[in-house]
Amino acid sequence: MQKNSRALIGLVVSETTFFTLEEICCACTVQTEHIVALVDEGILEPLNGSTGDWRFSGDSLPRARTALRLQRELEVNLAGVALALDLMDELKQLRRRLARLERVN
Repeated sequence: MQKNSRALIGLVVSETTFFTLEEICCACTVQTEHIVALVDEGILEPLNGSTGDWRFSGDSLPRARTALRLQRELEVNLAGVALALDLMDELKQLRRRLARLERVN
């Protein structure tokens, strides 16, 4: 192994993967308060009721990481993060729709 090489660690997440609050905090390397704030703003939606029992779908992990990166790197407030993520989701949907239409033609 070379001196400058680094090991990469990955996590395979599928549609059937679910995270507890503690697991998503660990995966995002943030305190619980950060994830709770994302839920309070509507950025993340837990699949069930009370905070201690929250479960998050596999889609929540990249969304949480993107939200936290927007806050950290661009200093966007939570309302701005929510808007940016909604616009990014809409853009993805439009690109998928366009790709389907292009395949038909």
